Amino acid sequence: MNDRTLGALLCGAVVGGAVMLLIIAIRGTERRDETPSLFRNRSAENRKNLIRVGVGIGVGLLVLVVTRWLVLAAALGLLAAMADRFFGGSGEERRAIDRLEALATWTEALRDTIAGAVGLEQAIPATAINAAPAIKPGLNLLVDRLRIREPLPSALMRFADDLDDPSADLIVAALVLNARLRGPGLREVLSALADSAREELDVRRKVAAERRSTRRSVQVVVAVTLIMAAGLVLFNPTYMAPYTSFIGQVVLLVVIALYALGLLWLRRLAKIEVPERFLIGSTNNQRMTRGEERMEVVNG
Repeated sequence: MNDRTLGALLCGAVVGGAVMLLIIAIRGTERRDETPSLFRNRSAENRKNLIRVGVGIGVGLLVLVVTRWLVLAAALGLLAAMADRFFGGSGEERRAIDRLEALATWTEALRDTIAGAVGLEQAIPATAINAAPAIKPGLNLLVDRLRIREPLPSALMRFADDLDDPSADLIVAALVLNARLRGPGLREVLSALADSAREELDVRRKVAAERRSTRRSVQVVVAVTLIMAAGLVLFNPTYMAPYTSFIGQVVLLVVIALYALGLLWLRRLAKIEVPERFLIGSTNNQRMTRGEERMEVVNG
């Protein structure tokens, strides 16, 4: 690929991106109501995203200068920018397991505290002291809301939003129903929910152990492919010469697209699908959609 062709491709990519951004700016985007989470620091996430974008652009420019292949530069730039999404996931999975274990332990502690004829308003602060670090910040916020006389159902709904976990929705739904109806049977429901959380915890740990080998396989396949491709480009340029033409770049684009599909498929195999949350909370008006029906079935 000569300099004129490369320059034309770069100009076309820049113009196409500018036109797309102009269309988005004119049409606007739909506002998404996102559940606020105590465990997500927006400024930290934005900083990480900027770092990813910077690393991707740097890698792409470096590959473009060395090989003068626009397709390969764009592909490796995207791979560098989204490396944690392709090869990560173990940390998030580990945090989810720790959060589920903390929820199960807190539910058991809450059940045992309530057994001593103590109300929810007194049991929650008592159990928050020794809670696991995975949920303790959310519990401390819940205790603070109760201290400023916020209604218990409202505080519990905001606690569910802070945890942002479907397993926590089941427990919070039971507590909200009891806070509204003040009926008996909460101890039995919490005991059943704690047992269910323990069973889910065992399943998640077994699945995580099996998925770990799949993630390693993905990393080995990608590393071997990149090392071999880099070796051919640097030490055998004659063999890779056909890819310098425009047709060669199109063929390389097809090859990289097929490789990316296979990589996404392997990544999907290594990912755990968690159910969506069913307890939807709002600061102004608290709504329990399918949560009330499900918990009524549990109580029944």
